Amino acid sequence: MATLEIHDLHVAVNTEDGPKPILRGVDLTVQSGQTHAIMGPNGSGKSTLAYSIAGHPRYSITEGSVTLDGVDVLSMTVDERARAGLFLAMQYPVEVPGVSVSNFLRTAKTALDGQAPKLRTWVKDVNDAMDKVAMDREFATRNVNEGFSGGEKKRHEIVQLELLNPQFAILDETDSGLDIDALKVVAAGVNRFRGQGDRGVLLITHYTRILRYIQPDFVHVFVGGRIAEQGGPELAEQLEAEGYDRYVKAAVGQ
Repeated sequence: MATLEIHDLHVAVNTEDGPKPILRGVDLTVQSGQTHAIMGPNGSGKSTLAYSIAGHPRYSITEGSVTLDGVDVLSMTVDERARAGLFLAMQYPVEVPGVSVSNFLRTAKTALDGQAPKLRTWVKDVNDAMDKVAMDREFATRNVNEGFSGGEKKRHEIVQLELLNPQFAILDETDSGLDIDALKVVAAGVNRFRGQGDRGVLLITHYTRILRYIQPDFVHVFVGGRIAEQGGPELAEQLEAEGYDRYVKAAVGQ
């Protein structure tokens, strides 16, 4: 059983005025086979957690640790983290002009496996992955995310998840900007991934609507760069009814 462990994590974002503290001591353990939902209001540090684990250069770890099966993640380069089994689906996927989706995916797969997949079987794998998310196969020849709608970008993220098959998937507001049909397609892709039984998911979201389709094992409420409360799926239902107001007021009073 693989384990992603975050201990007393403090993170600052690098700004023109110097480092600005965002995370203020986060403890979280995700094991393979588990789905953890991170919820909270804007500015609470949810995305900072995701990008810090992935190695975004804008964020500085000032204290604490992140380990994968006991191995220090923070000492790894971004590509080493990917090869170790970490995957980040971004809230705002970037465009990559001049690089086709097909070449991008094959290059990523080659980097992870250490050898290029056989072209004939790879084309079939890409087509099958696109079919599963109801994405026109023509998108494989287009530049990465260039001219894609918000829903198409998120479907492409699920195609990546399907083909790269990491150990742990960190999904940063994958439901952002999706209509109900796209939301169901994306959720089905995440459920296929975690249905393997030995994969872990860290699902970051503002809203409970995606949790109607992806059932979390644990829910964590982020406020002010800390975990304010945690529990089971019932906590998400409570948040749907009550919102984050009482957590925000409690954080302000600290």
